[in-house]
Amino acid sequence: MLKSELRKLYKQKRNTLTEVEKEKLQESIYQQIFKLKTDDIRTVHLFLSMQKFNEINTQPIIDFFRDKGKRIIVSRCNFEDDSLTHFYFEKDTKLKLNKFGVPEPIRAKETNVKDIDLVFVPMLISDKQNYRVGYGKGFYDRFLSECRKNTQTIGLNFFSPIKEIEDTHEFDVPLDFVIYPK
Repeated sequence: MLKSELRKLYKQKRNTLTEVEKEKLQESIYQQIFKLKTDDIRTVHLFLSMQKFNEINTQPIIDFFRDKGKRIIVSRCNFEDDSLTHFYFEKDTKLKLNKFGVPEPIRAKETNVKDIDLVFVPMLISDKQNYRVGYGKGFYDRFLSECRKNTQTIGLNFFSPIKEIEDTHEFDVPLDFVIYPK
């Protein structure tokens, strides 16, 4: 299937998940994350969940990495050029919803993309080659292409990967790994 078709289908699938189903799927994802080796990781980039899109709740992941002494980084969207700017997300960092309902840090300390060791990436669906379908603006592909070569990238998804996304492009960045409920 094409990205546009997959985007529509998996938005619909995600929106039909009940709270009980979502909690069960999230718990499986969390348990896999909590088993990751984190000794060499100092900084972790996470997306802040968008409630209106029924995304995976990343707060337990944030708490897990903070408890391990890792610094958390989140982004702010620039809609003029579809880029992300990255900020340290401290316990006292205030958030504000942008015009699309994305929680973003305000008055936080900016950091360089090269300082990020691990990135958790949102998605609607991925394929077996670890390419992903997001919301279609290319924010994360631009961001991931700027990361260091040894920055780990892990997608988080409620659904098992499909065989193939038909219309991947040369600017699409495959992930190192995708975590989904087992």
